[in-house]
Parts: sequence; structure tokens; C-alpha cells
Amino acid sequence: MNLREEKYTRFALCREMLETADVVAAFDSQAAAPWADALADANRLFFTGEGSSRIFPAKRAMYEAMKTGFPLPMATEGATQAMEYDLSRHAVLAASNSGKTKEVVRLFKGLEAKGHAHRYGVMAHAGAPLAGLSKQAHTLRCGPENAVAATKSVVEQALFYQAVIAKLRKLQVTGLSGAASAIKAALETSIDATQVAAIAKAPVIYFSGRNNGVAEELTLKTNEITRKKSAFLEGTYAVHGIEEVMNPDEVVILVEPFPEEEEKFTQVLSKGVGMQVIAISTRQTSFPTIRIPSAVGFDEYVQLAAGWNVLVEVGLALGIDLDKPVRARKVGNEFLG
Repeated sequence: MNLREEKYTRFALCREMLETADVVAAFDSQAAAPWADALADANRLFFTGEGSSRIFPAKRAMYEAMKTGFPLPMATEGATQAMEYDLSRHAVLAASNSGKTKEVVRLFKGLEAKGHAHRYGVMAHAGAPLAGLSKQAHTLRCGPENAVAATKSVVEQALFYQAVIAKLRKLQVTGLSGAASAIKAALETSIDATQVAAIAKAPVIYFSGRNNGVAEELTLKTNEITRKKSAFLEGTYAVHGIEEVMNPDEVVILVEPFPEEEEKFTQVLSKGVGMQVIAISTRQTSFPTIRIPSAVGFDEYVQLAAGWNVLVEVGLALGIDLDKPVRARKVGNEFLG
């Protein structure tokens, strides 16, 4: 995918994906300071939102926190289920691209009625309903998205959470320039035509990987971009029973697979089911591999960008209008009031 060919540039989706590297390079981590100050006495963090605004930003933050030993307990759930929880001890962080997602607004109204003080909202539009319901509101700088599938906004939401947690740890977010270059490289990597054809023909596309938001977010993007059925297989779920109902014409895409699990995936999926297995990885795996650069502290963003690249090529191969799904909408459930 690139900005030199009309087959890409005619779609807002591709233009917005390719703008992501610039969004990362220009990100101002100091914008997180007001939130970090307000959260200084927080006991635990709860991330909420719907769809893309929650999956990657929240789960990536939680994954990094667990890897680095960040002491505050963290959890995430959709906003409607969150209404059933006792969140009195949590600072609640909500991301909504529009700032008017009905589920999120409803949750924040309920928390406000209970006198819950620690409510924080991230959105792309200043003055949205979520802003007025938040103790601190942050407006993204990535600019509007015209495609239905959210891309650059998801990355900036995740960066903002990353910056907030870094400031809580009295650390700085560094390496943005290198991360931007790696994301650009992943977006512009040429995808092997045989891999694109195999994925385009598959009735179901599975994504397997860590529970860090990447594979799960790509599963959602598969529906929006390629109009194909997809499923997220967390960790090694792909070899723990689901193989019973998999078919040879389906495809599994492994995101940075665990080296010690590759042989099992080969036995169960490649040989047992007879299906195509493709990897997205910083190293050459035992499967056909889409190689991507590493960016320390930002590898999940690079993996996500590579997955976008793959899905765009598949969508184009299928002749799909990438900007106009038949049923999906930019704001899945809009608050009106």
C-alpha cells in the first residue's frame, strides 16, 4: 500500500492508514500530563469503550503493564456490561472516536449520578457529550476519519493511554520517530500475491496471537474491510479444540507467533487440517512470513499496521469498496440527546 498508486489513494481508508505514521511521529506525550496528575491517587484503572476504541487501546495498555510490572490493577469491558460492575474504586477511562457512543455516554451518566469522580474520556471531536461527562477530556489530534473502519484514531488512542501510564510511572515516551518509520514500512511492505489470493478465497480468516489487542482488532477489521467472517483465537486456542471444525480452505494468520508453539501449529493446522497458515513477524518463522521491522516499545502498533496492509490487499483483490460497508456505520450506536 502506498500513496503513489491511485488504486490506494482513491480510498479514504488507505489514506488514513498511511497517515498513521505521521500521527505517531507528531504525537505530543505531554498532552497526557493533566490525566496523569488527576490519576495520581487512583487505586486501579478500568478501560471501556466499544469496538476498535476499546480493543486495541485498552488491551495493549494492559499487556504492557503486565510485562513491565506496573502496579495498578487494570481491567476492561464494554460499557454496557460495565454498568453491572462496582466501579467505585476504579478510575474509568473511556475512548470513543465520536464522543457520542450511546453505551459509553449511558455508563458515564450513570457514574455521574452515583457521584463517581474519576471519569476520563478520549475522543476525536471536541465538545462531544462524553467530554461534558468527564473530569478530564482529551481530544485527539489525528484529524477526521471518513472511512467507516477506524484506523489512525485507534493508534492515537493507544498512544495516549501509553503516555498516561508512562507519566504515572514518571517515565517518558521515547522512540516515536523510529516507531513511525517502522509503521510506515509495515504499511508499505509488498504482500505476496499468493498469500493475498489464499486469504481472499478463504471463507473464514482466523487471527491468532497474544491478548494484546492486535489480533483481536484485526479480526474486527477483517469484517469491515474484506466483508469476510473472522475469529480471534487467543494465545494457543487454535490448537486446543477448534481444529475439529476448521476446514482446509480457511486461513490462520499468526501475529508474532510464540517460537516454542510453531511445531504444534504445524502439526495441528498445516498438516492436520491442511489449511494455510501465514505469519506476521519480526523474524522468519517456519510458516510463510510477512516480515516487519521491530520498534521497541511500539511493536504492537507495527503488527497492527502490517495487518491493515494485508486486509487492504485482500479487499482490493475482492473488488470491495473499502470505504462503504453495506451495514456497518462509523458510530455503531449513537447517543441522541
